Amino acid sequence: MIAYPKTPLKMPDGMNFGKIASLWKDDKKNYIKESSMAAYTLLLDNHLLPRFENCSEISEKDVQDMVNLKLGEGLSIKTVKGMLIVLKMILKFGYKYGLCNYVPFDVKFPTNTENSEIEVMTLTNQRKMMEYLKSNFSFLNLGLIICLSTGLRIGEICALTWNDLDASTGMISVNKTIQRIYYKDGNTSHTEVVIAPPKTSNSKREVPMNKEILSIVRPLKKIVSKDHYLLSNSSKPVEPRLYRIHLRKVTDELGLPRMKFHTLRHSFATRCIESKCDYKTVSVLLGHSSISTTLNLYVHPDSEQKKKCIDIVSRKLK
Repeated sequence: MIAYPKTPLKMPDGMNFGKIASLWKDDKKNYIKESSMAAYTLLLDNHLLPRFENCSEISEKDVQDMVNLKLGEGLSIKTVKGMLIVLKMILKFGYKYGLCNYVPFDVKFPTNTENSEIEVMTLTNQRKMMEYLKSNFSFLNLGLIICLSTGLRIGEICALTWNDLDASTGMISVNKTIQRIYYKDGNTSHTEVVIAPPKTSNSKREVPMNKEILSIVRPLKKIVSKDHYLLSNSSKPVEPRLYRIHLRKVTDELGLPRMKFHTLRHSFATRCIESKCDYKTVSVLLGHSSISTTLNLYVHPDSEQKKKCIDIVSRKLK
């Protein structure tokens, strides 16, 4: 049996988690992006408040029980860890203003699910999809070609306007993203599609188009409106939810396994690494905040690579 710490996190009389969370929200929204606050609020309203809203005492066992329950319901480890991040921010805020003591929680996750492999298309399937997309032109399919060839995220490709594609320099300017944001006002809630700057400064970048994409883009640039969105070729963007449905239709048409949209990005990055592109360049193309993110996701030396490395060092020492 697990021995949990005996001292739980406690709040004074008249105070509970829900009240601290409300104060934290009013304060936090002044310092972070609207989209980040919406994501935190979604986790808070859907998961943390139903569990802890009226609690004036929270133990490590309470938190571990919530984690086990949420994982058992099929939520991803990433989502559950997001809940813990929000929980920690709220409790640290409460401690800072004397609304509770602070007790760090040591939460455990199942070891068999922590290191799930990223999903990547096989080279054969990727080529098959590319040939189909080129043979069946549409603005939506052009977007998929760009994603497979540049690694753009779904929100970034949905937010592209024709003005962001420079046919003379051959560059795509990634300077905004689109997402559906959750809002709550009292007992009512709704979502809105919002176009905003990328989450980090590294995500704002210039990405080259290859010759095939340029051969498609150059004649189109002469007839399209520069302010229209690329995927719709109109003043109204295609939102990510609908674009995911389009990808599913393409995979079904080709008889390929259904995949997450992010698989296109993973496949691009994997092809870069397989082609011996230097890691720093791949990191910049993907808009990662640091090269370590790229290394951790995509660079996994096999036995032959490790042996080759040892042999090179051995020869140098001789």
